[in-house]
This record gives sequence, C-alpha cells and structure tokens, in this order.
Amino acid sequence: MVRSSRRDGIGGARGPDSAPGYNPPLQIVGLIATRKGDPERGPMIRMRAAEARIRLLVDGELVWVYGPRRHELATLKVDDTLARGAVVLRDVFGASPSEVIRVVKAAADEPPARGNYV
Repeated sequence: MVRSSRRDGIGGARGPDSAPGYNPPLQIVGLIATRKGDPERGPMIRMRAAEARIRLLVDGELVWVYGPRRHELATLKVDDTLARGAVVLRDVFGASPSEVIRVVKAAADEPPARGNYV
C-alpha cells in the first residue's frame, strides 16, 4: 500500500497550488488609463511571478481577464513589486479598484510566442 506524504491522506504530495484548475481570485489595486499619444498603450495586466506560475502563465503572454461585468484579453507583465494576490490593470474597461478578478490563459493548447513579431 502506498502512503500519502500529506497528513490528511487525501491525494499525493500536491497541495492546492498545484491542483489542476486551481485559479485563486486576484484583487485590483491599481488602474492605468492611457491617452492617444502615450508610447505604451493597450490592455495589460501586471502580477507577481508566483501568481503567474500558479496559472501556468509567462511574461508577455496573452490572457483573459474575467471581471464582474465583462471579460477582456490583455498582455501579461510580471511585476514582483506588487503584493501577493494584487494586480494592476492598464486599459482594461469595466474594472474598478478593489474588485476581484480571475485571469486565465488565452490559448491553453499553444505554447507562448518566443520572439517579437514585426
């Protein structure tokens, strides 16, 4: 008989962070709105590397941002200066500060692009 390394005896040594489909909610701590002449524009989400790793995301990947009113595609930017569970959104409409959102990989069956497209 194989014994689990966990004390509760449920499953193997994996915790909730590695369970498939585990996607803890994130709280919006900042919103950035750009203008027409700004050098960097478009939907973007910033989160910690640990939060991205839980969701199997990498820097620069396209993700779905699900809010309470709508969902939208955005580019992921890893930023370890943020607190755990906190995100900053840029040009994502329908989101407000202190709301709770979820982030999901946009193309689960495709690996992220490894270069710049011109």
